[in-house]
Amino acid sequence: MPFQTDADDTLLAKAIELRQAFHRDAVERDKAGGRPVDQIRLLKESGLASAQIPRDYGGRGASWLTILRIVREFARTDGSLAHLFGYHHLPLNHILFRGSTAQRQRWLTGSVAGNWFWSNSGNALSKTSSGERSATGWIINGSRPFSSGSHVADYIQISWENADGARLTAAVPADRDGIVIENDWDGIGQRQTGSGTVRFVNLEIDDDELIGSPDLPLTPFSSLTSLLQQSVLLNVFVGSAQGILDEGRNYTTTSSRPWIYSGVERHIDDPWIKRQYGDLFVRALAASELADKAARSLDAAYGEGPLLTAAGRGAAAIDIATANVYAGDVGLAVSSEVFEVMGARSATTENGFNRFWRNVRTHTLHNPAEYKKRTVGTWLLTGEFPVPAIYR
Repeated sequence: MPFQTDADDTLLAKAIELRQAFHRDAVERDKAGGRPVDQIRLLKESGLASAQIPRDYGGRGASWLTILRIVREFARTDGSLAHLFGYHHLPLNHILFRGSTAQRQRWLTGSVAGNWFWSNSGNALSKTSSGERSATGWIINGSRPFSSGSHVADYIQISWENADGARLTAAVPADRDGIVIENDWDGIGQRQTGSGTVRFVNLEIDDDELIGSPDLPLTPFSSLTSLLQQSVLLNVFVGSAQGILDEGRNYTTTSSRPWIYSGVERHIDDPWIKRQYGDLFVRALAASELADKAARSLDAAYGEGPLLTAAGRGAAAIDIATANVYAGDVGLAVSSEVFEVMGARSATTENGFNRFWRNVRTHTLHNPAEYKKRTVGTWLLTGEFPVPAIYR
């Protein structure tokens, strides 16, 4: 196949095996939506869930380049599982960035030992949950939307606002009394991500479950969480483009018929088809190269730890924004234009080819390319790096 994964990396080799297993019923699961319980079980059994956790806590200490290539590999057939695997790392690293020494030891070591899968219910743009002080912690009520992975998680990072409007976060077991997972996600894409609503009904949080404090300053290192999120998204885009080209190529070589005025007996002998596939491949390959460059920049910034400077963080942010913009454009274009060269019979729900476009379209709406382009343009013209914040 044209897009090869580095099988010499044992983690990536495991990801290839999983992607092949996920592929067997990817179309059916996309139509059904719901909870990918068996697939998450396979993912946890593979050991990949703890691969990025530092070795000091029992993990493999895998690079972001490897983790994000795994995201990309899963997206070649199932954007939902790619999304869930990538987002699983956000609360784990939030603990690493802002948790206490005891919390890092408790939750990161516990995650490796218990093989936990993590999610979050803390959308920063929706201030729809609040907390009141109790004798030993907090009582949380309300809800949070876009709680990706909550329906299959062992642990959830949740957020709420206190009486002063400050945002607090905590890590809690997903099965704790007071957590109600609505399973109401009904997006056109990412159908198995569970990105719907989680309600909190008198949910009790202990003080030692709070992660950091709103009074703690945001450092370049602790602000990397938003770049991790953006990196996951862009690799879902790239993997989706690669995946639809894999499936489109197979369909075109085995099932597509030449157009009646093409003058050729085989569809693949049509110069138009050759040129179009060549163009789509070049764009997808360029997107994957930019994605790898961005991942290496993220690794460099992450490796600096608390010593990371604003300039070091900013350089990584520009590389990731650049890759994100291009990956989104390419993901949308390739997953749509490939239908033109597969032909009319490819556009059926049975084939399920449209899942790639729906997945990319759903994700790009949460991350408008217009503002990424402005970020890159501002840097190019003035040298100013983006101020660390959500989505940048």
